[in-house]
Amino acid sequence: MSQTELAMTFDPLTIDHLGVRMYSTLPPVLAELISNAYDADAENVILILRDAADKEVVIEDDGVGMSFDEINSKFLRIGRPRREDDGIQETRKRRKIIGKKGLGKLSFFGIAHEIEISTRKDGKENVFLMNWDDIKNEKEKYKPKILKYNIECPSDSNGTKIVLRKIKRESDFSAEDIANSLSRMFLIVADFKITIRHNDETPIVVKNEMRFAGLEKEVEWKIPVDSEYTDDYENRGQISGYLIATKKPIPPKSNMRGVILFSRKKLVNMPEYFSDSTSSHFFSYLTGWLEVDFIDDLEEDVIATNRQSLNWGHEAMQKLRGHLRGLVNWLERDWRKKREEKRGKDITQATGIDIPQWFSKLPEDVREKMEPVIKALIKDSELPVETNREAVVMMHEIVPEYPRYHWRNLHPEVQKITKDDYINQRYFDAAEKAARLYLSKVKEKSGVDSGRDSNDVDSAFNLGNGILLVTACNDPTEQNIQNGQHLLSKGIVAGCRNPLTHNPEYQKKLVDTGLFTEKDCLDMLSMISHLFARLDKAQKRT
Repeated sequence: MSQTELAMTFDPLTIDHLGVRMYSTLPPVLAELISNAYDADAENVILILRDAADKEVVIEDDGVGMSFDEINSKFLRIGRPRREDDGIQETRKRRKIIGKKGLGKLSFFGIAHEIEISTRKDGKENVFLMNWDDIKNEKEKYKPKILKYNIECPSDSNGTKIVLRKIKRESDFSAEDIANSLSRMFLIVADFKITIRHNDETPIVVKNEMRFAGLEKEVEWKIPVDSEYTDDYENRGQISGYLIATKKPIPPKSNMRGVILFSRKKLVNMPEYFSDSTSSHFFSYLTGWLEVDFIDDLEEDVIATNRQSLNWGHEAMQKLRGHLRGLVNWLERDWRKKREEKRGKDITQATGIDIPQWFSKLPEDVREKMEPVIKALIKDSELPVETNREAVVMMHEIVPEYPRYHWRNLHPEVQKITKDDYINQRYFDAAEKAARLYLSKVKEKSGVDSGRDSNDVDSAFNLGNGILLVTACNDPTEQNIQNGQHLLSKGIVAGCRNPLTHNPEYQKKLVDTGLFTEKDCLDMLSMISHLFARLDKAQKRT
């Protein structure tokens, strides 16, 4: 080497640390290679998983491909800062470039010891082979084995194919599992399709909704449209995404509890809750993603090399965390409100009981005691709807609408004739109709009708010679009951029938003076029901 030349050598430990140790499972490795395809303006990426005698993974895209010179100057240059070198932030298709550090290309050494790369651009195909064991034995420069050099090919066949061989045996080759994993690492856009095929099985297309596989949505928020949270964070208008709260707690092993952060359509921070609330269990239900592309525009790189987390110690990231904390706290409040409303509707549908309508027909003192009990059942209860349904039905039977009316256990005929008036707070009419009905039944059963209610009651129940006997009158106790029926019935005439048949002026006076209230109405209905029950069993004197 002459004194005027500079050269950079590398230690294989660099690749060991940034490739082998950082990427030890298949999905993150594939994610890095897919990122390269996205930056190359590919519209289709096809992943083929083969596990015959030896495992093999093929990643093929229809992007712009690479020339031989670009392989040398760009792909094989470890740590090349693409955006700085090329001086661009967007591809020809106006995609925001994902690659930044130039280290993702080392990822395949995390799972494979041999890599064959075939790339086509502008009618030329180049193929070369890289071997991890050979790289480890090099002390300065590593020279991949060239298999094809600038071979003629169709000019419209641009793209790159990477074949990973000598793969670690423990690598998971489930196309469905890998598709689900990749759906959590990318936001799939309309002009970028990822397809996975295991051997000759039916191909699976990676879709955004896969990241919610197995989760049952209860509440959803499209950010910022459905969010009412505001603060003074300068980048709040540049945050968008989709969040959901599930019906049941999200299994911890799913690694989906919390909010995923994406920048330029790729994962930059694993799911995290962000809120500092220790009393909430909302974290067990919240999942989804937010796009924070603006972090890629910061002068300092805040994204970890493996793109699994952000540098939260950075001042700009601390501000972002503060905003996300406030947003999650708002989401929790909104979740509780919407969850309560939805569960209320579910229980209403399951029981046929309109809970708000039910509460509106309870006396205030009763409602104050009932409402917390019912809300506890539909607000945060983890019990299934069926269990809550049974509890609500039982509570409704105990405390129905207009409970004080139903608690009286009124005589069926009294209830039938008074219910409408009572519900509509026509208490005078309810009591007067009950009294009139009772007295008419006395006349009907006794066969007397003198034109005066008081006289008819005397004729019907007089202890000495009354036509109707409510007891056998064989002893003083039975005689007292008979006499009580007589006198109480006269009291209904004097204290209920007569005052309530006067004109509205007198009725208003009863209210204004407190001489006739809802309770008075109920008391009268109870007394009339008692007399009605004895009348039903009464026999004519023989």
